[in-house]
Amino acid sequence: MTALWPYLIPPSSHGDDRLCAIGAHGHRVTFADGRTVLDGDSGLWNVNLGYNNPRIADAVAEAARHASYLGSFRFENVYARRAAEDLVRVCGPDHYSRVIFSTGGGVANDAVMKLARLHHALQGAPQRNLIVSLRNSFHGLTFGGFALTGEDLGQRVYGIDQRLIRHVTPNDTAELGRLMAALGRQVAAVIVEPVVGTGTVPLDEEFVAALVGLRDEHGFLLVADEVATGFGRTGSYFASESWPGLPDVLVTSKGLTNGVCPASALVLSHRVAEALTEHDTVFAHAETQGATALAGAAISATIAEMERLDAVAAGRDVAAWLHRELTGLVDRHPLVAEATGTGCFRSLRVVRPDGGELTGVDVGGLVTRIREAGAIVHPGPSGIQLVPALTYRREEVTELVTCVEAGLESLLPAAAQASRS
Repeated sequence: MTALWPYLIPPSSHGDDRLCAIGAHGHRVTFADGRTVLDGDSGLWNVNLGYNNPRIADAVAEAARHASYLGSFRFENVYARRAAEDLVRVCGPDHYSRVIFSTGGGVANDAVMKLARLHHALQGAPQRNLIVSLRNSFHGLTFGGFALTGEDLGQRVYGIDQRLIRHVTPNDTAELGRLMAALGRQVAAVIVEPVVGTGTVPLDEEFVAALVGLRDEHGFLLVADEVATGFGRTGSYFASESWPGLPDVLVTSKGLTNGVCPASALVLSHRVAEALTEHDTVFAHAETQGATALAGAAISATIAEMERLDAVAAGRDVAAWLHRELTGLVDRHPLVAEATGTGCFRSLRVVRPDGGELTGVDVGGLVTRIREAGAIVHPGPSGIQLVPALTYRREEVTELVTCVEAGLESLLPAAAQASRS
């Protein structure tokens, strides 16, 4: 037992050296028990370019030496200015114009909910205060982001206020239409993940088209929460690039700094930014560690490395290799019911040998067995998630799926294992 209280680990497992990382390089993590394993989780879906990228590390070190703490609380700094310009450039300056930085995905979702309500208040419609998101979505664990999250993670126990939140089923255009028919004039924003992170369910074209059409009809802000899907994760720089109408606000984090610094961003469309500047409005969101010199340096360096490595195209290759491997695994393994997701953002739904759904305890055990076989994967609903870096080599994709299969084999009864060997 140590003084550290780690996230989302029961106290009985605190202090376990098998869960204490001591270093990382490339696509591998070394633990205090001496084992080095393949990371099939890209850190926490954020180390898109692999660990210990020297150009990003050098940029942050330079900012630490020459700027130390320079923030953006009633000031600006040149690193944050440069990062904002770089981010608008890759998002698309024809549609986007301004950036509000934050420190994490949950805090950014808190901020975007405030921003949506402020936007409508400035337009003379303060009654627009409802926020809509999707069931089984994940938008963070801060009080606002936790309210927005559509997965039941104990919000009632923690006293999370969800009175101004509504949830609809992903890809159910009829349900979305009914909600808007009843409450459309009260909705400030609809906030969606292009790929719903819990279970990696992509939004289909019909549902996205309905979102865009209803936005145009009812006037709410459409927000793409691309905390997980941004920076090449699903085959394009941002998943919402292919939408028939671009979002009013794009939220990004995770891959934004390749995991080196805490940072997130709200990228505002011209329309949303101009509504604020027209009224010379001060937006009541600020953080001590938001838009610091170090975060700005990491963002600019990460964008430069994405371009130098042609990481989006590289990620498409990884995704194709992974798709072939997972298709084969679904075909041949009796415990794998299906593979879902897209790009380098995939899930496997796994069943027990008796055909029943895995419980949370079962999923945790499977994740442990896969780690013992040599790879880190993320727990998901009734299965696991595979989120490799965009810079994986072909043989690493095979290694990852081989470790997954070894973990799955350990769940089979001894007689079944013998018959398959």
